[in-house]
Amino acid sequence: MRTRRLLAYVAPLALMGLASVAAIPSLRAQPEPAFPGNTPIEITVLFPAGSSADVSARLLADGMSKRLGVNVIVVDRPGAGGALGYKFVAGQKPDGHSLVWNSNSISTTYYSGTLPITYREFAPVARVLAESPVVAVPGTSPWKSLGDLMAAAKAKPKAITVANSGTGSHTHISSVALFKAAGADVVDVPFGAAQLVPALLGGQVDAAVQLPAALAGSVRSGQLRLLASLTAERDPAFADVPTAREQGFSVALEAWRGIAVPKGTPQSVIARLEAAIRDTVESREFKEGCERIGARPTYAPALTFGDLIAKEDEKLGELMETIGLNKRSEDARKRADR
Repeated sequence: MRTRRLLAYVAPLALMGLASVAAIPSLRAQPEPAFPGNTPIEITVLFPAGSSADVSARLLADGMSKRLGVNVIVVDRPGAGGALGYKFVAGQKPDGHSLVWNSNSISTTYYSGTLPITYREFAPVARVLAESPVVAVPGTSPWKSLGDLMAAAKAKPKAITVANSGTGSHTHISSVALFKAAGADVVDVPFGAAQLVPALLGGQVDAAVQLPAALAGSVRSGQLRLLASLTAERDPAFADVPTAREQGFSVALEAWRGIAVPKGTPQSVIARLEAAIRDTVESREFKEGCERIGARPTYAPALTFGDLIAKEDEKLGELMETIGLNKRSEDARKRADR
């Protein structure tokens, strides 16, 4: 009798215990909650489809989508060297769903007068990659080196046209700095990045200063030739391309890209985005994708990235003052003279 009573008492407990144990795997198997809600995240790219910025942003978006559990969409908002895109994102709700594919252009567009806000209107999330501005000419060009191009430009001032990605863009500032350092006078031609390669191949311009992702296919096919990279050391992706410094022109202006969000975005949200970016940048897929387009993964967390932006901003302001493109200083002098 006592045995029956004991079994009647223990059996339900055993069943409860088994039910609890069975529930544990299902709880652990639940996917990590989606990034604050299921609303898609939008990365604003400052240049058009096919540009270096667009291609690299899509690599990042794919990886972030997998890690955050929500769609990460790339939207191109080109114009004014990036100013239009920056203004758009700065005006969005600071909830982590509106990101900007930030670059050195946050400073160059401000100092050139096309962007009315500074980098301080954004909170840094993470640096993602670096790119080497390069000088490119058609494969049929008679110029085999940067020295050849500079000699031609000096022989015929204002006769050679050099394309860039837009007034105030990093490639524009890099181009002006390079030719001023060489004492050569050329005509700067701003293009939408997607139109730059066809214009160069079609003979509408003689040369271009551009970031490599948009040029990679044409360089591999021999349609374009790279004369120099504007970096302190040779880019491993273009190991046979000498730097401008190696050729006697002391200009090095590496470009970086990263993610920023509107000022006021909660730190917990920034940390979640930062972790997803870190895991993406460290992935094999992302590294291989960057290698194909001539970009270098260079992850840095929010705090480090913020310090870099502030230091770069000061340097670019000084550089643009030296080469006569700092509209902010010019406007300040005019106000002081009144």
